[in-house]
Amino acid sequence: MFPVAAIASQPRVRPQGPRVNIVAVAVLVLPVVIGLAVTIAMENPVGVISGLLLGLVLMQSPKVAKQWEKAVVLRLGRFVGLRGPGLFWIVPFIDTVSSWIDQRVITTSFAAEQTLTSDTVPVNVDAVLFWMVYDAEKAALEVQQYQDAVSWAAQTALRDIIGRTSLGDLLRGREKIEELLQELIDGRCNPWGVTVQSVEMRDVIIPDALQDAMSREAQAAREKAARIILGEAEVEIAKLFQVASISYHDNPTALHLRAMNMLYEGLKEKGAMMIVPSTAVESMGMGGLMGMAAMAQRQLTGSAPAEPAA
Repeated sequence: MFPVAAIASQPRVRPQGPRVNIVAVAVLVLPVVIGLAVTIAMENPVGVISGLLLGLVLMQSPKVAKQWEKAVVLRLGRFVGLRGPGLFWIVPFIDTVSSWIDQRVITTSFAAEQTLTSDTVPVNVDAVLFWMVYDAEKAALEVQQYQDAVSWAAQTALRDIIGRTSLGDLLRGREKIEELLQELIDGRCNPWGVTVQSVEMRDVIIPDALQDAMSREAQAAREKAARIILGEAEVEIAKLFQVASISYHDNPTALHLRAMNMLYEGLKEKGAMMIVPSTAVESMGMGGLMGMAAMAQRQLTGSAPAEPAA
C-alpha cells in the first residue's frame, strides 16, 4: 500500500450566531419603552407591541467588529464592502454580514505520516504554520473556508517537499526545507489573500530499525576517525624519533643522559620495576647490577642506602 498522509486536527470555522452588542440592545429597548409609554397613556397594547416589533427590526442594524476583525457585508447577495473595526450600521434584512475575518497571526499544525523520502525511507514529520489574512475580501470571496484551505495546502506542500528530499537532507537541512515550504505554501495561498510568515518543523520521526542502523554507522565512523588519528600520531612520533636519533648519534653523552632519565622516570613510582640489559647499565657507568639495585632501593624507600662499615 502506498503511504498516506494525515492532517492534524484543526479547529473548524463554526458558523457564528447573532452577535449581540450594547448598541443593539439600546436600539431594542428604546422603542419598547416608548411603546410602553404609549400603551399606558392610551390604555391600548398596540403601542408596546409596535414598539417591540420596531425594536426587533432596528436592532439588526448596528454591528460591532473587534479590533482585529473585518466584516464582509453583502447586499442582496452582492459584495458591497468591508466594515470595521468598531461600530457600523447595515440595512436590516437587506444587508447581511456573511463572515468575520480574523486578521491576526494564526498558527496551524499539520503532519505527514508514513511519507516516503526520495531515497524511499518512510518518515513522520510534524510542522507548524504561521500565517495571516492580508486581504479580507479575497479570503471571503475567492475560497470557501479559507482556514481549511490553508491547512490542506500546507499538508500537500509538505508531502511534495518530503518526496523530493533525501533523508540526510531532511535531517540536516531543516532551515532550507522550511524556506522551501514557506515559498511553496505562500505561492498557493496568496490568491486567497493569505500570506505565510514562517514554517517550523517540530519533529522528524524515522523507523526504530533505521535509527539503530544510523547509530551503529555513526559509532563506526567515530572509531575509524580515532584509528586514523592514532596512526597519524604514530607517523609524527616516528619522524620526531628519526630527528632525535640524528642528534644522539654524534652525542653519546646526551644519549646516556636520556637513558638515565628514562630509568629514573620508570623507577620513581612506588612498586615499579624495570628490567634492562646489563650491557646498557654498564654503558651508562652505573656500577653494574649492584648499582641498579641500590638505586631502586633508594627510590622505593626514599632514603639513601647505608654505607658499609670501615
